Amino acid sequence: MSALPSVAVGSGSLADRIILIVGAGGGFGSAAAVACAAAGATVVLLGRKPRRLDRVYSAVQAVGPEPLLYPLDLEGATPDDYATLAERLQGELGRLDGLLYCAADFAGLTPFELADPAAFARAVHVNLTAPAWLAQACLPLLKQRDDAALVFTVDDPARVGQAYWGGYGAAQYGLRGLIASLHAELARGPVRVSGLQPGPMRTALRARAFSLDEDTSARHPAECAEAAVLLLSAAGAEHRGQVLDIAPPA
Repeated sequence: MSALPSVAVGSGSLADRIILIVGAGGGFGSAAAVACAAAGATVVLLGRKPRRLDRVYSAVQAVGPEPLLYPLDLEGATPDDYATLAERLQGELGRLDGLLYCAADFAGLTPFELADPAAFARAVHVNLTAPAWLAQACLPLLKQRDDAALVFTVDDPARVGQAYWGGYGAAQYGLRGLIASLHAELARGPVRVSGLQPGPMRTALRARAFSLDEDTSARHPAECAEAAVLLLSAAGAEHRGQVLDIAPPA
């Protein structure tokens, strides 16, 4: 387990970099977007709820370069939609230096026998298939840079791979496998692949499993956002192929 990296947000460690943040309307995604902008990045905010993205847009604009919005529902998006996204990034911005995947789907703790099959499939798709499709679409663009980062936010399978976590818990094992596989393929190239495990955070997704009273170890997402800046910056090369665990001690 690693201590929270010491990264000075606003230090310019992401200056002149274009970072796509997927799930930017969520608790951790929005905090990471603000931290990346404060570190100098131009961020592209991707999420499914335009009103929520508008609020994040204002927060990001207040601390850094003007962001861009890209509303997209990952549940229904196809590989063609991700290809279109990559084409638009290429055409409008000319490059992509990093991708941070923060999106997640979790319906709540449910006995497997009683779980809605559609909810199980949706969780596996949003938490595993969608990031794989998106990475595949964006890799040609990322490979054009001398140093690019592909970062997936993960949860701890030892905690969420237990009873009642359903498709969300199962997908976490697969996501770590995807990180390992992509790293093995890309280790000699310019694209760095890594994972970020923030640990329990006070987010809407977390509240579907725990109440605030029983989840006292959870932190505010902003406390974890500096780690995203680290992995997306050149300093993140130290963690290439790894999952950076910044969860507090139990």
